Amino acid sequence: MTRLSLELVPRSLASIAEEVATIGERFAAIDTVNVPDLLRFDLRSWDACGHARRGIGRAIPHLRAMDFDPVKLAPLLAHLDRHALREVLVVRGDPPQEPGRAVFPTRSHELVAALKRARPDLRVYAAIDPYRAGLREELEAAHQKRDAGADGFFSQPFFDLRLLAAWADLLEGHDVYWGVTPITGERSRRYWETKNRAVFPASFAPTLDWSRRFAADALAWARERDANLYFMPIRVDAVQWLGELALGRTAGA
Repeated sequence: MTRLSLELVPRSLASIAEEVATIGERFAAIDTVNVPDLLRFDLRSWDACGHARRGIGRAIPHLRAMDFDPVKLAPLLAHLDRHALREVLVVRGDPPQEPGRAVFPTRSHELVAALKRARPDLRVYAAIDPYRAGLREELEAAHQKRDAGADGFFSQPFFDLRLLAAWADLLEGHDVYWGVTPITGERSRRYWETKNRAVFPASFAPTLDWSRRFAADALAWARERDANLYFMPIRVDAVQWLGELALGRTAGA
């Protein structure tokens, strides 16, 4: 069965509550939220997820591996327990901008392994990025995370169903949330090309209409394959982007 997640930005508890309410009203087929841990906000991902769970069944906080010492996880585990969170996503994370903020040389697979040792029942996802390295290197990194104990993966967003299908074949049998995000301007396109090394098909256009069509195509593909998706509405209101998709109360019935 296809599972759908919406990525929420942890601006405040009020914004989280508002977006979860929107999911219930407009996107009942979405049964999960995932929340990045963004250092520019005071609200941490696990606290945001704890608040989100008041209105939605599943909430998955992102954990930046470099923020944690693998042998000192008690405070993190206490946060997860306090909010009854049973799933997490481990990402490497970007270096903090604030001078003096503590970071650790912890790699993603090391935090995955430490979490699974401490809490075998915790469902731990890891990240895959089809753009940052060669296909073989990224696939080997995914296997390393799997061998460390990862239960599944979240991908960077895709913009080409052919590339998405190729990766889905390579990770057949794995629990993967495939990412989809809108790009609505040339500046955003350049960011994805230069910062994330994203690959776009010849048919791509940096418009909301193209992003809507691709989200619809990705949703149809996922439902046909019983694959999972997560929607990441960067700089675009989720209703504005996804409002016409079959994500209401009758979707998936």
